[in-house]
Amino acid sequence: MARAPGEPIAPVVDHDEQQGGEAVGETREADRRHGAAMAGRLVRFLGALWPPTLVLGSVFAFWWLAAALEWTPQYLVPTPPQVLHTMREHWSGLMHDSLVTLYETVLGFVLAVLLGLATAVLIAYSRGFDKAIYPLVLFAQVIPKIAIAPLLVVWFGFDLRPKVILAVLIAFFPVVIAGVAGLRSTDPELLDLSATMGGSRWQTFRKIRFPMALPYLMSGVKVAVTLAVVGAVVGEFVGATEGLGYLLLLAHGNIDAPLLFADLFLMSFIGIALFVLVDVAEALLIPWHASRRAGTPLTTA
Repeated sequence: MARAPGEPIAPVVDHDEQQGGEAVGETREADRRHGAAMAGRLVRFLGALWPPTLVLGSVFAFWWLAAALEWTPQYLVPTPPQVLHTMREHWSGLMHDSLVTLYETVLGFVLAVLLGLATAVLIAYSRGFDKAIYPLVLFAQVIPKIAIAPLLVVWFGFDLRPKVILAVLIAFFPVVIAGVAGLRSTDPELLDLSATMGGSRWQTFRKIRFPMALPYLMSGVKVAVTLAVVGAVVGEFVGATEGLGYLLLLAHGNIDAPLLFADLFLMSFIGIALFVLVDVAEALLIPWHASRRAGTPLTTA
């Protein structure tokens, strides 16, 4: 079309450049949203971190004050610098004993979870197995494990086995109880729907029963992972030549309070680290559950 005299010339728009500009704009917008989301997560993390940090700092300050003013003798309650000096001085030995206890704990915990889940499935699916095994599981739980620890040492010696067996025995019961409660809490209507659609027992377990039982099961696993540390240390109390439990007995016998406190800190760190790992696994396995959602109301108000 001919241009009229005096009419301005319209700029020529390159469609490729226009699409490229739109793509760049969308990319920048996505980056901005991603940065805002990361900043929001960081703010929420810091907001959740400061209350326990404040409490721990207050406890630490009170401990330091009580030890510095010698409210109790320092051979009973050492100062924090004494504990840190002991940890630096015995660092290699402490790390070796910590790795020994960690290995015993993890091995016992994994075995307890596998055996506990298998037992929970058998109890939930078999009424005869429920009546025969459930009372035995309860009976085994009420027996003090420290009472049978010497017997395990007599049977298996001073090697790894007594510690792992004690860790399994202590961590086994919470997994069984939580697994049975979860498997039995499946909505009967979902089971009827699965049967109507021709689902096999394995398909029903894999797609309905087990996913619905995971919130209960993970609660039991969280308890079990902390109890596994107790089981491993109890086994080291009775018969061991290495490990944090063995080192704790040595520190107690020598009235070495700084080494005893350093040992306790490492035990606590192992338990907390394993608990955090289980909590991360829970967040990955059941992100859909109400307990994993931010801002879940604690009451109906």
